[in-house]
Amino acid sequence: MDSLIWIGAAISLAGVAGLGWCIWHVLKLRRLALDDSEMRKRMQKAVVINFAALAVSTLGLMLVVLGIF
Repeated sequence: MDSLIWIGAAISLAGVAGLGWCIWHVLKLRRLALDDSEMRKRMQKAVVINFAALAVSTLGLMLVVLGIF
C-alpha cells in the first residue's frame, strides 16, 4: 500500500503542476492586452486545462487516502 501512496502523490503533484501552468499562462495573457474576443478564446483553453488539472489532482489525493486506509 505504500506504493499506492507514492503513486497518488506523484499524480497529485502533476495536477498541481498543471494548475501552476494555468496561472503562468493567464498572467502571460493578461500582459499581452489582447482584444476581448481573442482573450476569451485563449482563456477558454486555460479553463479546460485548469479543470483537467483539478481532476488529476483530486484523483491523486484519492489514491493517497486509499493507500492510507
